[in-house]
Amino acid sequence: MDAVTLTRPNLALIAALLAAMSLPAQAQDRPDPRPEGDAPAAEAPVSGPAPVTFGLAGPFLAARMATVENDFQAAARFFVQAVAHDPDDRFLQDSALVALVSAGEIDRAVALATRIGSEGEPTELSRLIDRAKLVHSGDWTGLLADVGTPTDPDSEADLLAGMLRGWGLLGAGKASEALAEFERLARVEGVAPMVNYHLALARALVGDYEGAESLLADDLTGAHILGFTARAQILAQLERRDEAVAMIEAVPGVEAEPQLLALRDRIKAGQPVTFDVVKTPADGISQVFLTFASALVSSPDPEPLSLIHARLAAWLSPETAEARLMVAQILQERQQFDLAEPEYDALRRMGQMRPAAELARIDTLSRAGRTDEAGKAALSLTAAYPDLAQAWIALGDLLRQQEKFAQAVPAYDKALALLEGAPDEARWFPLYARGIALERSRQFDRAEADFLAAIEIRPNQASLLNYLGYSWIDRNENLDQALDLIKKAVELSPDDGYILDSLAWAYYRLGRYQEAVAPMEKAILTMSQDPLVNDHLGDIYWKVGRYREAEIQWQRALSLDPTETDDVDPDRLRAKLDRGLDAVLAEEAAGAVQTPAPAPQAANN
Repeated sequence: MDAVTLTRPNLALIAALLAAMSLPAQAQDRPDPRPEGDAPAAEAPVSGPAPVTFGLAGPFLAARMATVENDFQAAARFFVQAVAHDPDDRFLQDSALVALVSAGEIDRAVALATRIGSEGEPTELSRLIDRAKLVHSGDWTGLLADVGTPTDPDSEADLLAGMLRGWGLLGAGKASEALAEFERLARVEGVAPMVNYHLALARALVGDYEGAESLLADDLTGAHILGFTARAQILAQLERRDEAVAMIEAVPGVEAEPQLLALRDRIKAGQPVTFDVVKTPADGISQVFLTFASALVSSPDPEPLSLIHARLAAWLSPETAEARLMVAQILQERQQFDLAEPEYDALRRMGQMRPAAELARIDTLSRAGRTDEAGKAALSLTAAYPDLAQAWIALGDLLRQQEKFAQAVPAYDKALALLEGAPDEARWFPLYARGIALERSRQFDRAEADFLAAIEIRPNQASLLNYLGYSWIDRNENLDQALDLIKKAVELSPDDGYILDSLAWAYYRLGRYQEAVAPMEKAILTMSQDPLVNDHLGDIYWKVGRYREAEIQWQRALSLDPTETDDVDPDRLRAKLDRGLDAVLAEEAAGAVQTPAPAPQAANN
């Protein structure tokens, strides 16, 4: 279960919102800056030497590049410079606001939005930020004056303003009018679940727990992490603790939601439980922004609106963990790790580390090559949640990817021990992964047992079949069965270059050289930059008498820097080029030299 997923409005709503709030997603949407000669005369220096400057063009182009690279801090710096040069350009104004909010510099964005509004017609974004400022300062009268009355009571376009109006009325002490406003919005086609969630929170905040619970009991309204939490807290206020416990235990994936489990335990133990999903109307508006961020993050054009709404949500309610988590996840997806880390740190300080989010973070850091950070995160997760099998699997995967195979085995041991009694489907991957770690640390008997156990669970997992089949071929064991496994893997994944390489190499090891040519030539089409595949193709060509082609493949393998991998020995390549494969094999046989074959490519999932 996604920890931050909220009830999402329909696509028509998203389109309406985007149409109502047109923002510059990329700096290149704007025409190139005007030539310096077109600048107003008033901008020219009055006296003294001319400064060294690129005028608007320099910061604008720098901001454009930073935006493309999702470098929000640099984009903010350069767009602010561009606005200083041309303070009336609405595109530059909005671009600067987008960058400032995305970078988390909300106070500077508020100051700029205020200036834009005071000096002329506000942009849609500056108006949104101004409204957030009014909420932040508790100026409910000002907020209500700004949002005004509904222009089209039945239109989706009024949805955001209407929800701000509802919470604003509650902040102003007009509870009955606030509830009536939410009820009006709930009648707009397609948005009832989203609005009813906020109506439920508002009812609970004014003490109408019965009305709130009846709304949250609807799966379309309350089936998300905040909805489950709110309903459980409300049931506790109504002294319906058994229902609250049963509801939490029925939540899909609840075992990965320690906060919900902790709430369940408090309720079960009879401990005091308060309703605190929202504590103030400002918290309610924070969740309005969070709701829209959740909707927008999966829309076709999520930037920049999703991050902007998430940032404003976190600014208005810093203790709302889901808002900080969404900010962190969006930033992480944009490879902005330095901006995401303070949000994750805040979650840890709040005791709100979310395993699902941490696992995604570990994976993203690993894929980005930030293995040290990924490793620290994995160790922190296993320390915080020692009974969470997925945390140990993540640690094992990191160690395995760093070729620390012997160290990876205990992590997988711990995961599999925790998964004892779990459904088989949950066990196949850690069995497979531990098998790889065992095989690569020369414990093949244990590895073989893991592979066979995993195949019992996933008989059609191509990478698994390939790995065991290749391992048997390499060891000259169970040759017929090994070839059958690899052939089945090819049938399941006919375009996988690694598996085709395995099939060709199996034929080679079995002395069936002519049969090895076709799959190896097919493998090279998708893996032309792999030194091992080129090396294998060279060996096969040599065995079928295509000596010149073999030399070309070995030379290519050597040119692809085989020192980057342990799978190919460059000295052996040079020996084959110098003396031929037959001579090298004879020398190795005479010297009892065993050239280990590389392990097949393993899948990560």
